[in-house]
Amino acid sequence: MIFGNINNLKEFPFLEEQIKECFAYAKSHDLNSYEKGSHEIDGDRIFVNIVEYTTTTPKERFWEAHKNYLDVHLMIHGTEQIDLNFIQNMDVKEFVEKDDFLPMDGEKNSSVILRDGDFLICYPSDGHRTAVEVNGPEQIKKAIFKVRI
Repeated sequence: MIFGNINNLKEFPFLEEQIKECFAYAKSHDLNSYEKGSHEIDGDRIFVNIVEYTTTTPKERFWEAHKNYLDVHLMIHGTEQIDLNFIQNMDVKEFVEKDDFLPMDGEKNSSVILRDGDFLICYPSDGHRTAVEVNGPEQIKKAIFKVRI
């Protein structure tokens, strides 16, 4: 996993080209004006899901990872905690191929707090639990870029 802010991308010259494409797209498009849902960028190679939801308690949320896509979470507006742990530390359930969804249970190893402009890149071994409230429930808007591995 890689945690940073879109305004400090010069600190991440080592990122894969496809991830750099996501950030270039974010900088050249007004993601805040995008409606909720999936938006194609380059077929199934790169697309972005725009989500809006209210953060909640960890008990109300679920753990996940992905095998076929990287996630690049980019906060458009709001504050959200994302809990993290490596999948080898988790109780992994059956992979759902059609949704690229690997459910799991377990405890967090660490967490990050995303604020406007912050990003979190999750690789296949990075289990994550999103939408966790920081200082009580909050409505957020976030872009989740999906990059085919």
